[in-house]
Amino acid sequence: MVGIVLVSHSAGLAEEAAALAVGIAGEDAPIRPAGGTDDGDLGTSLTRLEEAVAEADQGDGVVLIMDLGSAVLTARTFVEDRADVVMADAPFVEGAINALVTAGTGAPLDAVVAAAEEARTIGKLC
Repeated sequence: MVGIVLVSHSAGLAEEAAALAVGIAGEDAPIRPAGGTDDGDLGTSLTRLEEAVAEADQGDGVVLIMDLGSAVLTARTFVEDRADVVMADAPFVEGAINALVTAGTGAPLDAVVAAAEEARTIGKLC
């Protein structure tokens, strides 16, 4: 099963977005937060990202969904030379939910990334 990691500048934001996704999509696939710095401040941490990926990895790959700025840079550093962990260019919350629903069906890595990225096209006001 494909895992999902939410990379954010805020530990609280990453944790709550993961909890919201589980509340809506269910616990059929692993999703883990990777937010904040190692000392609990705002920022990103390669160590936290590595730990979250290790927890989420079930053998079928891991999708990273980032909030902005240095979260993207940290994710880029992590995915270098790794085919099993990919970044999705997706909205943070909606992408997480779409990815989790799709991963829960047993879909492959490319389909989970596509589902996360598809969230960009879903209008809120029609």
